Amino acid sequence: MKKIIAVVTALVLVLSLAAVASADAVYRTLDEIRASGYINIGVFSDKNPFGYVDENGDYQGYDVYFAVRIGEDLGVKVNYISTEAANRVEYLETGKVDIVLANFTVTPERAEKVDFALPYMNVALGVVSPDSRVITDLNELTADDQVIVISGTTAEDYLVKNNPEIRLQKFDTYANAKTALENGSAAAWANDNTEVIAYALQNEGYTVGIPSLGSQDTIAPAVSKGNETLLNWINDEIKALAGENFFHKDYEATLVDTYGLDYEDSLVLEGGGLAE
Repeated sequence: MKKIIAVVTALVLVLSLAAVASADAVYRTLDEIRASGYINIGVFSDKNPFGYVDENGDYQGYDVYFAVRIGEDLGVKVNYISTEAANRVEYLETGKVDIVLANFTVTPERAEKVDFALPYMNVALGVVSPDSRVITDLNELTADDQVIVISGTTAEDYLVKNNPEIRLQKFDTYANAKTALENGSAAAWANDNTEVIAYALQNEGYTVGIPSLGSQDTIAPAVSKGNETLLNWINDEIKALAGENFFHKDYEATLVDTYGLDYEDSLVLEGGGLAE
C-alpha cells in the first residue's frame, strides 16, 4: 500500500509541475494563432529599408515583406508591433509578440533566451563616419572620441567586449542615432553593415570606412523559447520559399534601390542557407 501511495504521490507531483510549466508559457502555439485569426509580429518602425512606417502610415521594408507572406500562408491577419532593438527579447519573453522580424542577428547569448528559426540574411558589423575624418580602423579613435551604437544590438555587445576603452553613445532608436551622427557629437556610428552602407549611400558626406567588423553573422526570425510548433512551421516555410527565390524577390522589391544588385547574392539567404 505504501508503494502505491508513493507512486500516486509522484505522479501527482509530475502532473502538477507540468501544469505549472504550461501555465508559465507565455507564447501562443501555431494552432492557437490560427484559431485567433491573427499573428503579432514585432518589426522596426524607423529602420528603412528593413522595417519602417511610410507616409501613409503603412509598414514597409524587407522584414515586413516576409511578414506579409507569413500571414498569407498561415491564413491570418498580421498585427504589426513596433519594437526597438533593446525590446526584441523582452517582447518574446512576455508574449507581446509571436514572432520577431526586426533585423535580429543570431548570437549564442540571445539563443539562450529565444528560439531562432533558419536565417534569411547575412550580416556583419560596419562603421560609418563623416568624410571629413573617415575612420578606417578602430585604432584611429582617440580617448576623446565617441562611437554611436543602438542599445541592445550586436554592435554594442561587440565593442563592450572587444574594445572597452572606446566611449559609447547609446541610443534606443535609429532616428536619434542618425541625428547624433549628423550633429557631430560622435566620431562614428557602429551598426549592422547593411544599415551603415544604406546610410552612407543615402546621405552625402559619409563613408563606411570599416565595412566588416568582427565575424560574419546571420539574421533570422525568432519566437518565444519552447514554442516548437511555430518554430517548426517557420523553418518549413523558409525552406519551401526557396523554391521560388522568395528572399531574392524580397530584396529586389525592398532593398535594391538602396544597395543595388551588387550586394544581393552576398546578403540574401534562401532556404536558411542549407543549400549554400
